[in-house]
Amino acid sequence: MNNITILWADDEIDLLKPHILFLEEKGYEVVGTQSGDDAIELLDKQRVDIIFLDENMPGLSGLETLELIKAKFPSIPVIMITKSEEEYIMEEAIGSKISDYLIKPVNPNQILLSIKKNLDTTKLVNAKSTSNYQKEFREIGMQLNDRLDKDEWAELYQKLVYWELELEKSKDSSMEEIFEMQKSEANKQFGKFVEKNYTDWLTNPEDAPIMSHNLMAKYVFPELKKSKEPLFFIVIDNLRYDQWKVLRPILSEDYWIDKEDVFYSILPTTTQYSRNAIFAGMMPSEIEKRFPDKWINDEEEGGRNLNEKFFVENQLARSGFSDSKITYNKVLNVSYGNKVLREVPSMFNSHLNIIVYNFVDMLSHARTDTEIVKELATDEAAYRSVVKSWFEHSTLLDILKEIAARGGKLVITTDHGSIRVKEASKIVGDKDTNTNLRYKQGKSLQYQEKEVFAVKNPEEIHLPKVNVSQSFVFAKDDYFFAYPNNYNHYVNYYKDTFQHGGISLDEMLIPVVVLSAKK
Repeated sequence: MNNITILWADDEIDLLKPHILFLEEKGYEVVGTQSGDDAIELLDKQRVDIIFLDENMPGLSGLETLELIKAKFPSIPVIMITKSEEEYIMEEAIGSKISDYLIKPVNPNQILLSIKKNLDTTKLVNAKSTSNYQKEFREIGMQLNDRLDKDEWAELYQKLVYWELELEKSKDSSMEEIFEMQKSEANKQFGKFVEKNYTDWLTNPEDAPIMSHNLMAKYVFPELKKSKEPLFFIVIDNLRYDQWKVLRPILSEDYWIDKEDVFYSILPTTTQYSRNAIFAGMMPSEIEKRFPDKWINDEEEGGRNLNEKFFVENQLARSGFSDSKITYNKVLNVSYGNKVLREVPSMFNSHLNIIVYNFVDMLSHARTDTEIVKELATDEAAYRSVVKSWFEHSTLLDILKEIAARGGKLVITTDHGSIRVKEASKIVGDKDTNTNLRYKQGKSLQYQEKEVFAVKNPEEIHLPKVNVSQSFVFAKDDYFFAYPNNYNHYVNYYKDTFQHGGISLDEMLIPVVVLSAKK
């Protein structure tokens, strides 16, 4: 409130003396003018923080003055005050981006409330967010000391993402630091939880959460059974739950959110394993056994995601949808995205339309290798912002808007998330060991036991076993694997990059959303 200057333009400014005295008693400085011309002249000479503007003044009208103010001083909030309640005046004022609209007679408290709403909202909201998280911090800490089950972990993660986004708005660096410490602790506990329970989930599926290989059975097939109307299944590679939350308001303009959940990605949290599992409706070891010519292991040459349409058609046939007409498109660039956009009308002749978008995953990898992308996505908040900016200008949004305009229904999901890695974990493997930084598959692996989830028999977690001595290790927390050779260079290059393949909240707990077009 200190040093806040108000410009009040009203041809009857003298009659407003009681209001001005009230504001001055509250600590505001009020400068009055009797015309729009005087207001514009004053603004050229003096800084003001907010403007009260009478709609009906001689000479320049309030609306004309407003137009000139917004042209020269677009960032100053303007409150329009008028005797008229005619709709066209309100529409004109709102179209000119006024910050508030008051009908005469106004009382001092209305004026004060409008000032606070436009100048202090951010500060008040941020203070409230910080205060509320301070209260929540203790409760989350107590939850982390409990033995959480699969559903409670999903709920806790959603709560953490909520506070991450709220604290981001507050710009309170001290609270953000506290939050990061708490999320790091949550990841440590989550890693222990997954290590303890993952094998049991695959042995006793009735006790397991919804995972990659039964995702379509739980979310896509029920929608196909409900109606013969076309369904669009959108898979955005490497979309984290926090990133979905910043995209949600954009989609809410055209869609109702019917259902919003998180599910568990299988391990390894990579496209080769998790997305093939989604489309096949099987774990990787079963895919390899049934379709040995369609599965490519880490050490083998060839594309690892070339048979997704085949897998999904097979799953549909096994699930009673053999007669369902489907389309499948994988978008890797803008030109192909435009091609898909043009084909949306014809897709309404198919029961299921699958669209895979790879941009977010490409962004994640580009941030590791490209300096300019590192600058654009320096931290979690910046990474979310880049994803949001891409989405707002993407062919994907154009496609989704076209689907909404035609009354379509969507299921949006992803195959895995990613984590910003910070600590190196030393590992030794032979020349055939895969290159992923968050999981390793190979023979005679040597690693730091406390920092990994090690599986010596891949068949226990339904992964292909290439040879007798092969094992998998998955990095937990925010670790990434580094070889002792050229260790320091390796660590400096990959520290603070976004990686996936291992065990963390951001990699494994990922969004699935059902949406209906607003009609």
